[in-house]
Amino acid sequence: MLHQLSWKVGGQQGEGIESTGEIFATAMNRLGYHLYGYRHFSSRIKGGHTNNKITVRPTEVRSIADDLDILVAFDQETIDVNYKELTPTSIILADARFEPVAPEDCIAPLFAVPFTEIATELGTSLMKNMVAIGATTALLNLDESVFQSVVEEIFGRKGEEVVAKNIEAIQKGRQAITEQIGDRVGAWALAPADGQRRLFMIGNDAIALGALAAGSRFMAAYPITPASEIMEYMIKKLPVVGGAVIQTEDEIAAATMAIGANYGGVRSFTASAGPGLSLMVEAIGLSGMTEQPLVIIDTQRGGPSTGLPTKQEQSDLMAMLYGTHGEIPKVVIAPSTMEEAFFDTIQAFNIAEQLQLPVILMTDLQLSLGKQTVAPFDYSKIEIKRGKIVDALEDTESKDYFRRYENTEDGVSPRILPGTKGGIHHVTGVEHDETGKPSEATGNRRTQMDKRMRKLNYLQFDTPIYVNAPHEEADILLVGFNSTRGAIEEVQETLNAEGIKTNHAHVRLLFPFPADEMAQLADKAKKIIVVENNATGQLANILKMNIGAHAKTTTVLKYDGTPFLPRELTNLVKEKI
Repeated sequence: MLHQLSWKVGGQQGEGIESTGEIFATAMNRLGYHLYGYRHFSSRIKGGHTNNKITVRPTEVRSIADDLDILVAFDQETIDVNYKELTPTSIILADARFEPVAPEDCIAPLFAVPFTEIATELGTSLMKNMVAIGATTALLNLDESVFQSVVEEIFGRKGEEVVAKNIEAIQKGRQAITEQIGDRVGAWALAPADGQRRLFMIGNDAIALGALAAGSRFMAAYPITPASEIMEYMIKKLPVVGGAVIQTEDEIAAATMAIGANYGGVRSFTASAGPGLSLMVEAIGLSGMTEQPLVIIDTQRGGPSTGLPTKQEQSDLMAMLYGTHGEIPKVVIAPSTMEEAFFDTIQAFNIAEQLQLPVILMTDLQLSLGKQTVAPFDYSKIEIKRGKIVDALEDTESKDYFRRYENTEDGVSPRILPGTKGGIHHVTGVEHDETGKPSEATGNRRTQMDKRMRKLNYLQFDTPIYVNAPHEEADILLVGFNSTRGAIEEVQETLNAEGIKTNHAHVRLLFPFPADEMAQLADKAKKIIVVENNATGQLANILKMNIGAHAKTTTVLKYDGTPFLPRELTNLVKEKI
């Protein structure tokens, strides 16, 4: 039996590739397996090669597998693009309709299965994906009933006859491949799972759920890959709790509308990707100057300009840290797992209101759209911290303006919501005094600048660096952020097993940078290797700016639009040793 199975389905975008993977993964999740799924798709609505690769284990999995055990191909391009991931023990299940041919150097056997023909005989060629699922059940020695509940959920609203036809398609797919492979039925069976029920979600789902749990009741956004799922989730869920989503005309309007809603007392946010973040830069400055809370989700993708909108990259880091004109305090957070994405979103809202500043929650395409199993979140850990909101004033008869920007020890001034009696004050994007009245006086400027910047001294953030450092003195310190964590964890395990003392630091708080904590880890390592999906080593440069260590810091960079794979990353790291 296998400890790990890697299964991929591919074809042309728009012919059910995503749903095929979803059906397979959902059933395996319900059996209690851990999964990690990653979709490769084109930046167009229909057409172009797409595939969905799903790694399945009885134990936790947080990265894409290097190899491929089963390739389900609905066209020749799927075979040509993906066959090099196959091993001698792999198998290709290809739709006989397109007369599949294995490349000369393909080391895995190819079986032509009449997916489309069987589906057409049952009433519609659209059921070819269910025939393919049926063939998969034979390879894994899974009972067809495993998919019964999934099929009923997906097709139940279409009636019993449609459900029955899809179940029959699964049965006939199983029969078709069984006739071809004979005693190899079950050759790709997985070791038993623990049967535990887990959530199965993409990072965008975890973020959206975190926003709901944090008490957000308003979202303003413009659709953009790979952030759109956050907006789509909130459109469905926010009205249920009395909230609303507005699709704005652009990202400028989205950010300023979120600022306005926060000013009114409603926890609000927006979500976008690199091009949208560029448009929000002025609004980020407005949030900092007016000291209004603002939460922005930035889901990084390939750039610049339109770039590679559906591909992996981590190249927005410098823009997020230093993109604003002038100087304001802000916080940049980078979760690396589903659980962190959920709880860090809640932290982002708390920090934004406690310190009255913009908070950017940064993900990347792999984390945003990669689908993973995760244990149910512990909602008892959730705390809502709204900071210095003044509900009422004792002296409501005073004619003085409210000191909204009072010079306090921690830099955070009392915040009053519109309509509160006695709370009248100015709100303006120009420099101002304690009541908000515009002021260009030099002394006032220094006072207000110092007040705003002091806030970061009082930032409280849970676990600014995820650390796995088993060695007091390490040969290598691997450093990364966002979705590279899973691959780095596997590399660390491999290198330690080979006698190379390896520690791992994954940065979760990127601004203000946790320099003291990182310096302590760096001092205990002979070499620092920073792993990034960009061309210029942005995180490595941030590291050097904050802790030095120039001589022993090097990078492993990948910027072709694809994520790091564990074996690939292991080899690249070894080249740097």
